[in-house]
Amino acid sequence: MTTSALDRSDTDDAERGVPATGAVGAGRGFAWLLVITGAAGLLASWVITIDKFKILEAKVDGRTFTPGCSLNPVVACGNIMESAQAKAFGFPNPMLGLVAYGVIVAVGMGLLAGARFRRWYWLGMEAGCLFGVGFVTWLQYQSLYVIGSLCLWCCLAWVATIVMFCYVTVQNVRHRFIPLPDGVRRAVLEFHWVVPVLWIGIIGLLILTNWWSFWTGQS
Repeated sequence: MTTSALDRSDTDDAERGVPATGAVGAGRGFAWLLVITGAAGLLASWVITIDKFKILEAKVDGRTFTPGCSLNPVVACGNIMESAQAKAFGFPNPMLGLVAYGVIVAVGMGLLAGARFRRWYWLGMEAGCLFGVGFVTWLQYQSLYVIGSLCLWCCLAWVATIVMFCYVTVQNVRHRFIPLPDGVRRAVLEFHWVVPVLWIGIIGLLILTNWWSFWTGQS
C-alpha cells in the first residue's frame, strides 16, 4: 500500500534532516494558539472598527464620542483612532486586521480538523505574519513616541501578533522550511518561549519608562 502526501507523518522528513516535502499539519497546541491569537486580534480589530465608526458618526452630528477604553491622558484610544497612523494604507487599520486575523482563525480551525498544508503555504503564512509583526512594531513606535498615547485594544493586537509570528516561525523551523544549523534549530525548538516573553516584556518596559512620571504620580 502506498502512502499519499496527505498521509505523510509531520516529522518524517524533518527527522531525516531535510525539509518536509509533503503536506504538513500541526499539533493541537499550535492549532489552538492560532485560534486564540487570531480571535484576540479579531476582537481588538472589531471593537476598534466599531468605535472608529462611532467617532465618525459623532463628527457628522457635531458631537464628540469618547471610546470606553479612553481612561486617562495616556490610555486614550480616541487619540490613536483619530491619528494619521490609524489609516496607514488609506483606510482604518483594523479593517485589515478583520481580514488577516480571520484568516488565522480559519487556519487554526482547519488544523484542528486535521488539515495539512504544503511548504509554500507555510512560507506564505510566515511572510504574512512577518508583515504583520513589522507593521505592529511600527505602530508601537508611533504610539509611544509620536502620538503619545496607548490603546488597550491595540496592545492586545500587538501581543497576539507577536505570539502568532513567533510560533509560526517555530513551526517552519521544526519542519525545516526555514533552514537553520542543527544547533540553532534545537535551541529554537527547546526554548521557543524565550523570544515572545522577552519581546513582550521589552514592550512593557518601554511603556513603563516612557510614562514613568505619569504612572508614579510625579509631576
